[in-house]
Amino acid sequence: MPSVFTKIINGELPCYKIYEDDLVLSFLAVPPNQLGHTLVIPKAEVDHILDVPRETYLRVMEMGQLIGKAIHQVTGSKRVCYMVQGFEVPHFHLHLVPCNHPSDLDFKNAKPKPESEMREVQEKIIKSLEALL
Repeated sequence: MPSVFTKIINGELPCYKIYEDDLVLSFLAVPPNQLGHTLVIPKAEVDHILDVPRETYLRVMEMGQLIGKAIHQVTGSKRVCYMVQGFEVPHFHLHLVPCNHPSDLDFKNAKPKPESEMREVQEKIIKSLEALL
């Protein structure tokens, strides 16, 4: 059965898209731990990080670094932390979370944000990323 991410990739569900190419898709997490919390996922449906083909894994990490720089510029957070755990959705995904404290990574912090705030941070991250590409 396709994961929610496959449905997003196929355009069956909406997302706040940040970046897309042949191998990866990136979009804002809903609900986010912090405003700017972004996911980078492979377009291929692979459940476990250890099973991701090397080329795809490298592309996820490469785009994670670039998008992370854009998030850092936009949010001014002390760090942009990476997390891979994959318990909620059986599709490998890299979380990029703007953090000022280690507790910012706790998914208990995830709270819905107004559409206007999500769109605003999406536009700012995209603009910052375009300057890096």
